[in-house]
Amino acid sequence: MTLVETGNGMRKAQAGIAAREASFHEIPVIDFAAMQGDDLAAKKQVAAALYQAAARIGFFYIKNHGVPEAVIQAMFAAGPAFFALPYDEKMKVHVKLSTNNSGYTPLLEENVNPKAKGDLHEAYDIAAELDPNDPDLASGKGLYGVNLWPEGMPEFRRAMLDYHHEVLKLGRRMFKAFALALGQDEDFFAPMITKPTCAQRIIYYPPQEGVIDEDQIGIGPHSDYECFTILAQHEVPALQVLNTAGEWIAAPPIPGTFVVNIGDQMARWSNDVFASTLHRAINITGRARYSAPFFLGTNYDTLIDALPGCVTPERPRKYDPIIAGDYVQSRFDATYGYRQTES
Repeated sequence: MTLVETGNGMRKAQAGIAAREASFHEIPVIDFAAMQGDDLAAKKQVAAALYQAAARIGFFYIKNHGVPEAVIQAMFAAGPAFFALPYDEKMKVHVKLSTNNSGYTPLLEENVNPKAKGDLHEAYDIAAELDPNDPDLASGKGLYGVNLWPEGMPEFRRAMLDYHHEVLKLGRRMFKAFALALGQDEDFFAPMITKPTCAQRIIYYPPQEGVIDEDQIGIGPHSDYECFTILAQHEVPALQVLNTAGEWIAAPPIPGTFVVNIGDQMARWSNDVFASTLHRAINITGRARYSAPFFLGTNYDTLIDALPGCVTPERPRKYDPIIAGDYVQSRFDATYGYRQTES
């Protein structure tokens, strides 16, 4: 076993780069169609399935999610054109030039596992597309800002924003399912997600060949920072997720689905009834791999504290209350090299 440092503490994980090939029935696939309707009983059935998957396994797929397939494919089609740009062109929109962690992250500049040697991927991030006159832009809340965009690539911008719009709608429906799963009214989170902090990425993973150094892979073992992540995988597998037994499980792409994993903030809401899920990516396929995670949290100033029903004598409170945006900022500070080397 090996130890992985996360924002919610140290976690144990299986050593090595191997992952068991799980059959699909071991990784739950939840039909999310009811969350687009008004049948509360049907929604509670979805929430019950979500509860079982989140509490017992820690990750799951969703199908019938409502995001048009054409929007997903357009986003994936637009990504390679950006990553194919010359290095100097990509650096014109380097993430350090933004106020909201949007823009380009070069190879090895991100390091989600402090004990590792840098992550073998390039990424492009956007946050919520706010109006330049939005009052929060002058507030010093660094997760709000104006996104950086590469010049002369309107198709890239349009595809990313179309995808962002659709997945944010899905994320709001997912918050309803999580609320029901935690014994709350389905609109419990609604006042906290009027302007949610979020990050949408498209990531390019070059293939790794030869002997693989466990300390330098596509992205090292980590938990995500927000409430949950909605991940679109393209055709090439690389994702491995740590199950509750501490075993790495391959989570291959399934057409028509997203992979969902619990983030640190939802773990704190639920007092680890839903633990944030360690995961990593190792691309040994010999092909370029692209993925698109959408990290969704609450409004910046939301106080995250364990829900009363999740704190019992048998499960005492594990985390101190924390401001949602401050927590994410602290994790960015620990992860991105540019935030550690500049004053």
